[in-house]
Amino acid sequence: MTLSKQMAHPLLALAVLAVCLDLAHGVTPIVQAPLPAAGREFLQVHNQARAAVGVSPLKWSEKLANATSRLVRYQRNKMGCDFADLSSGKYGANQLWASGMTVTPRMAVDTWVKEKNYYNHADNSCAPNHKCGVYKQVVWRKSLELGCAQGTCVKGQQQVTLTICFYDPPGNIIGESPY
Repeated sequence: MTLSKQMAHPLLALAVLAVCLDLAHGVTPIVQAPLPAAGREFLQVHNQARAAVGVSPLKWSEKLANATSRLVRYQRNKMGCDFADLSSGKYGANQLWASGMTVTPRMAVDTWVKEKNYYNHADNSCAPNHKCGVYKQVVWRKSLELGCAQGTCVKGQQQVTLTICFYDPPGNIIGESPY
């Protein structure tokens, strides 16, 4: 038996013992489900944009993902896939509505990140006749968690994709720099 195999057995025994002790004391071990491909893509593109400006990465939140999924389903089933009213939520939020094409998570986030072209970090301003809010939310340094969902439906003769992401804590606070 090699040294690594000899060490594996005691480590496995310790891990099993730790789980058994937790269960005996009423502690449920946390087992994280694997992140779906779309979630990984949303997270990866967000974190690439954040890394480009020196902001720490976001973590995926099942709570936020479930909330966005419920909202996307509601918009699809009850509101004809129209934009959601995100003004009164407790999370930061971005959304994208696109018709006539399939929108991947990367395409949605890249669309928001394109606003970086109009953002001036030196004076925390946006070029005249442009908006920078969705970009600023993507890179908001105080936001720690992300959850996103997409839904498609037919509106008139076209396929529509609605993408919504929630951020916690919320960002894009007027007068504050995102990073």
